[in-house]
Amino acid sequence: QVQLVESGGGLVQAGGSLRLSCAASGTIFSIETMGWYRQAPGNLRELVAAISRRGTINYADSVKGRFTISRDNAKNTVYLQMNSLKPDDTAVYYCNADIKSTAILPLRNYWGQGTQVTVSS
Repeated sequence: QVQLVESGGGLVQAGGSLRLSCAASGTIFSIETMGWYRQAPGNLRELVAAISRRGTINYADSVKGRFTISRDNAKNTVYLQMNSLKPDDTAVYYCNADIKSTAILPLRNYWGQGTQVTVSS
């Protein structure tokens, strides 16, 4: 079994910062892409940022220059540093990862339970 556990969400004023963490645990052989998605009420879930095992990074245009994704492969953990937060960043943020539990099994996609980020104006 594999679990993704997020932490670090909360309430912050516009212009403030938050740092999200997501740790993968369980039977893990390797983790490929790790990323963060968000979903605001009434909206579809959207990609915020993703990072490959080798460090290739993609950001949504709306967060470029404000958010930074990073990962610690030794700790099976991905981070999202969010600066200059705006009310439009308010959403539930979900961690996502492609994980192989053994060398034989194929990659499987996992989601965390989500963490609320609320940015007040």
